[in-house]
Amino acid sequence: MKWKITLRYLLSILSIVFIVCIANTIILFGILYHQSLQGATAFDSNSGEDFTRAFQKYLGMNDGEPVVSKDGEEALSQFGAWLQILDQNGDVVASYQAPEDLPNHYTPIELVHRYKYMDDDLNTYFIGEYEEYSYLIVVPDSSEQRTVFMVNGEQIFTSITQFLGTIIIVDLLIATLVGFLFSTILTKPINRLINRIHALKERIFEKEKPKRPGIYKHVFDNINEVAEKLQAYEQERQKLEKMRNEWISNVSHDIKTPLSSIRGYAELLRSDDLSEAERLEYAEVIERQSLYMRELLDDFNLTMRLRNQELPLNLQPTNMEHFVRELVIDLLNDPQFSSKHIQYDNTESAVNWEIDQHLMKRALLNFIYNALLHNEEDVEIDIQVTEEGIIIKDNGKGIAAEEQEQIFERYYRGTNTANIHGTGLGMAISRDIIQAHGGTVQLTSVKGKGTTIKVMLSVSDL
Repeated sequence: MKWKITLRYLLSILSIVFIVCIANTIILFGILYHQSLQGATAFDSNSGEDFTRAFQKYLGMNDGEPVVSKDGEEALSQFGAWLQILDQNGDVVASYQAPEDLPNHYTPIELVHRYKYMDDDLNTYFIGEYEEYSYLIVVPDSSEQRTVFMVNGEQIFTSITQFLGTIIIVDLLIATLVGFLFSTILTKPINRLINRIHALKERIFEKEKPKRPGIYKHVFDNINEVAEKLQAYEQERQKLEKMRNEWISNVSHDIKTPLSSIRGYAELLRSDDLSEAERLEYAEVIERQSLYMRELLDDFNLTMRLRNQELPLNLQPTNMEHFVRELVIDLLNDPQFSSKHIQYDNTESAVNWEIDQHLMKRALLNFIYNALLHNEEDVEIDIQVTEEGIIIKDNGKGIAAEEQEQIFERYYRGTNTANIHGTGLGMAISRDIIQAHGGTVQLTSVKGKGTTIKVMLSVSDL
């Protein structure tokens, strides 16, 4: 994988370099071709050659002698040049604005020499033709310089081809070397990233501090954060899986017990020797065990619907002082709990919540049942409705600190519930009901001193 990524990156660099070389070559030839079509551009429209060719319009004949017009003399002054007119023998027949020490005769070789290489004073010569005469326009200190060289077209084409080929090859070699170095540097972290992602796929969540992460430092940091969170989720999943297995084992045992009772008492009911009182007793046991099993299945269904947020709430504005007082009265009227020490205190009569009364009653009763069933017979329970929320407080056994974080988890049973029958879903169901209402539950407990549960919801205006 590492070499595959490196090779792809290297090929990308080489392709870019090759395309750039081709593009530059096309642009170069395009510029040369354009210049060849344009000929004299705006930059050289005032060159000596152009001025010399155009100077014919200032020449004329007077009595068989060539003369320069006034405009021509002004043009010479503006251009900073002087003029000499030669006949066919090379003799100077007329001069304009020329120095006095100039020759009066030029041989053909002198004209060629001065035209190609300038004179001893570095004056630049331009030659024009008018009628049977020739004329020299000389520019002292000209910014233009004439360079003469021999051109072999075939050899130039071959040289240019070799030059461009050499440039492309050298560029590709340099790009190969530089690209390989850079691709190696860049692909090492990428390879580590791929390995880290593969490790996450294999559920290996260990954090790793890479060497020389370069520009990928933030990516590695994010992957480490993801690994840390996944590790926490995995630990939570394993803990939940362990609790679920323990819960399934406990619930299986709880189901087997009533099933055994139902089966046993059903077999006894077949006997013809039973009295009517015995039949009623056995039927009552079967009914009670059946109700327990139905309660267990109802808890299954409720916790799954709450967990998946599929339970619609029938919200009604409710005065919580009246609601909780009636709940406590119903609880004390139950013969099972009539002798329990349950005290109700109201410090705020204007606490109004929008609740599903059936589900809220289920949640609060679960909290109270836990306080009654998991403590001693003489446990005292104090229930309060305050502006901050509903408080359920007992002076029972309390809950160990290490168990308090798990008490609301599904399938969890505390160490003080060993001999208590139940589904293990009560606290989780209550918590989920409160959260479905948009509220929160706080639990504080001290081992040997009791437990306090505080239910808080937002207040509604009735």
